Amino acid sequence: MQPHERITDSLRQANAAGRPGLVAFLTAGHPSPAGFLPALQAIAAEADVVEIGVPFSDPMADGMTIQRASQSAIAQGVSLRWIFEQLGGRDFEPEAPLLLMSYLNPLLNFGYERLAARAAEVGVCGFIVPDLPLEESAPLRDALEAQGVGLVQMVTPATPLARAKVLCEASRGFVYAVTMTGITGGSRGLPEGVAEYLDRVSGVSPLPVCAGFGIREPAQVRLIGEHAAGAVVGSALVEVLEEGADPGVFLRGLRGKAA
Repeated sequence: MQPHERITDSLRQANAAGRPGLVAFLTAGHPSPAGFLPALQAIAAEADVVEIGVPFSDPMADGMTIQRASQSAIAQGVSLRWIFEQLGGRDFEPEAPLLLMSYLNPLLNFGYERLAARAAEVGVCGFIVPDLPLEESAPLRDALEAQGVGLVQMVTPATPLARAKVLCEASRGFVYAVTMTGITGGSRGLPEGVAEYLDRVSGVSPLPVCAGFGIREPAQVRLIGEHAAGAVVGSALVEVLEEGADPGVFLRGLRGKAA
């Protein structure tokens, strides 16, 4: 099985078990670098996929919570190189496949071929790159696919259906369906029409579709699970980690399971 196929398989196994998949996000090294691997291990024990955020100085798709987390991690010396060192030196095998979410500049700086080889070496199965359009993605995509590592594509409510179909067919691992226009971390709930939007995207995607932005409550996860393969939870989980609370308890609660 190729690394990116592990992502797809994990989400499909969750659906086969009668529940939505859960993609859980944390910013690497926040709130403390020493807590990164313990948090990763705890989150991977509950989530179906773990999305590790690479801190970046200008995270334009992210709201205040993840901006704050990125600034904190950068101030504490966290970088893409540091993340790879930490993942390579871990003494456990995460129970869920790992993704890196990064803006393009750190990946360009690292070098695509070196990036892909190092990612595969430390067990990273895929990448999400919010500021990389499909039309400009071939150099990175080709380098990653040579190692079996996937590049996840994103769609939004403003994406025309024909374009969404192209993005879904180009994606690997899963398709990230942004639930709203704007930035992550919203607290105003899911927008009207999200069910119909997810049905449209799921109808043209050969891969599982996972919906993210603004996911905070079990009811939202249940709703998304009726129209897509899974939900992405980001800012809410970052806040749990900032508070020093147990991420496993929070994730089980999102699934409606007892703590």
